[in-house]
Amino acid sequence: MKINNEFFMKLAINEAWKYQFLTYPNPAVGCVIVKGESEILSIEAHKEAGMPHAEVNALKAAFLKYHPNDLIKTKKTSHDIHEYLIKNHNGFFNDCKVYVTLEPCNHIGKTPACANLLKELNPKKVIIAHEDPNKEASGGLEALLSVNINTEIGCMKKEAFELLYPFIKWNSGTFIFYKMAQTLNGSVDGAISSNAAKAYVHALRDKIDLLLIGGNTVRVDKPTLDARYIAGRAPNVMIYSKNKIFDNSIPLFKVPNRNVIISNDLFKLLDYKFIMVEGTYNLVDILKEKLDYVVLLISPKIRKGANALNDLDIDYEIVHENYIGEEKILYLKRKN
Repeated sequence: MKINNEFFMKLAINEAWKYQFLTYPNPAVGCVIVKGESEILSIEAHKEAGMPHAEVNALKAAFLKYHPNDLIKTKKTSHDIHEYLIKNHNGFFNDCKVYVTLEPCNHIGKTPACANLLKELNPKKVIIAHEDPNKEASGGLEALLSVNINTEIGCMKKEAFELLYPFIKWNSGTFIFYKMAQTLNGSVDGAISSNAAKAYVHALRDKIDLLLIGGNTVRVDKPTLDARYIAGRAPNVMIYSKNKIFDNSIPLFKVPNRNVIISNDLFKLLDYKFIMVEGTYNLVDILKEKLDYVVLLISPKIRKGANALNDLDIDYEIVHENYIGEEKILYLKRKN
């Protein structure tokens, strides 16, 4: 394996994918700090909107690698970490390279500007995969060049674009992904996922603007569709159904502070930015022209049960693959 810029950037991209969708409405971003030519000090990511950006998490972790008992360990907010590093870095990052999947932000919003922090820390080089498409936050590259920090952009840009795509889409319209859990032999019946995978799905529900589910699934499974595994916010629900009559004792109708829409008008989806679809393969067929991603959780077991019984013929490409415990997670995009 060749240890080069692509190697380190791939680490940053892979780390960011662990938090894909969970950073909404922000993009998923990863960052790696390398001291000298090859000593990896930290591999970090942005984890939640309003929390420290990837660069801040990575710079803090890198500093702690050499100063494990430093006071920075107690600093939690972006503002406090920025302020502390600026006052106490003592040139620590001057021989470090910073690999980041997205151009460092150049504006002050819920958190301070990462470009300003990097300007103060003066690393040896900053390698950026993709420019920031958000005009409000862009300009980080120019800010770094203005103080003569060696900067490179475009390393693994295609892979970084795939990571960034959901952010681009929900900023310009509606991003829709389909979550499906199945066994190795494609069964979608009964309890399939581990507790870790269920917690991940509940974390997604906590972030989305709307959860879309088929009417038959609601009638048969009688789901709750909340985020109780993480004590999160239960999403609003749209039930796709021509028949508007449902048993009101079904748990999803009992969840407080939730709106439930029953409709077969898919144009209603355009009122939302970030939508997750749950259910079986019937909805995949109905929505195939509208889905941006399919997120497939594969449990390492073989079970008797229903699978792709309907007449589906759709080709996908794997954008990314990862694991949640023992279960594999595939991010799939339809082939053109």
